[in-house]
Amino acid sequence: MTYGPGRLLDLRSGVGRAVLWGFATEDLNVNLLAWPAGDGVGSHTNAEGDVLIVVVDGELSVNIDGDVQAMGDGQAIVIPRGATRSLTAGVGGARYLSAHRRRPPLTLS
Repeated sequence: MTYGPGRLLDLRSGVGRAVLWGFATEDLNVNLLAWPAGDGVGSHTNAEGDVLIVVVDGELSVNIDGDVQAMGDGQAIVIPRGATRSLTAGVGGARYLSAHRRRPPLTLS
């Protein structure tokens, strides 16, 4: 199935772990991710842009600069640019949408 602008997306479809699907436009990068209990995205810092996280299903623990917040179905948070963050799925796992401004392509000098 092709994903992109103007196409209806089912956020509860797809199975697996990590990125289930994603697409990018000239301006936007969007991914649907799923993790089993206790798994997720390790600590990292994104100095390039804010990131919107929307929990579609399950529970997600979000650590932003040492401040841990529990999220559940239908909850959203914006992680600010420059913050160190990690995301960990709760007991039943988690499925969430991640959206941010598309980063420019890498260039070699």
